[in-house]
Amino acid sequence: MSSIANTEQADAWNGYEGNHWADHQDRYDAVNSGFNDHLLAAAAVGERDRVLDVGCGNGQVTRLAARRARLGHTTGIDLSAPMLRRARACAADEGVANVTFERGDAQIHPFPDAGFDVAVSRFGIMFFADPVAAFANIGRALRPGGRLAFLSLREMGDNDLGPVLTAMADHLPARPATTGPGAPGPESLADPGRIREVLTGAGFEAVTSVPVDAPQLWGRDTEDAAAFLGAWGPVRFMLDQVDPAAAARARDALTEALRAHEEPGAVRLRGAAWLVTATRP
Repeated sequence: MSSIANTEQADAWNGYEGNHWADHQDRYDAVNSGFNDHLLAAAAVGERDRVLDVGCGNGQVTRLAARRARLGHTTGIDLSAPMLRRARACAADEGVANVTFERGDAQIHPFPDAGFDVAVSRFGIMFFADPVAAFANIGRALRPGGRLAFLSLREMGDNDLGPVLTAMADHLPARPATTGPGAPGPESLADPGRIREVLTGAGFEAVTSVPVDAPQLWGRDTEDAAAFLGAWGPVRFMLDQVDPAAAARARDALTEALRAHEEPGAVRLRGAAWLVTATRP
């Protein structure tokens, strides 16, 4: 394992958050996998490509990229030991041999210079302590002309999840203000202007940000979705800040907000993301 600069995120992803994602791998993939085709089409992975998956988590995108780069190789990097264990196990179970998973901080990891043809990420790049330094390091790992393609969340209000979470607000403490624009967090790269500023500052060119939507499956019915979403790290943290009675009222509000999205056998919310591409000169 390489050194870690982003220690706060490392603690989270090796504690409750990382374990919850690892233990519920299939459910989190059901939430996010609707974006896979958008990402992989933009990345245009070739059969001989060397692919880097940044913030690979449980490794679904890593394995999909490896299948496309069947004569190449794909490397997934993440801070989370629990999720990397799941990623390795899934690759072995699925017989995907041309993958490697490494624990490290992509902001400072000693990638081989020009060691990759393309870098991808599905919502794994919004948490860097210093995003310009992180993307510069990723850019150094790409060959000249190498491609970057990633997904970052749009503003929470653009996603169906935003109003669902807002329904709990009357029963929870106010969300803490960030330390400034672009502070690490789910919405740190929600502004295309900020995305361009970061990537050009890191040395990339031909930066594009295209809005894409996808359905996100949160549960089989309202109660199931509410229980799962209530155990998601950010929501659980907020529920832990109030007394049990207030937490119960917040959970009830969450459940009722999700009920509007229930259909036979599923609760689906519309997810909204930026599909970002750029090139290393």
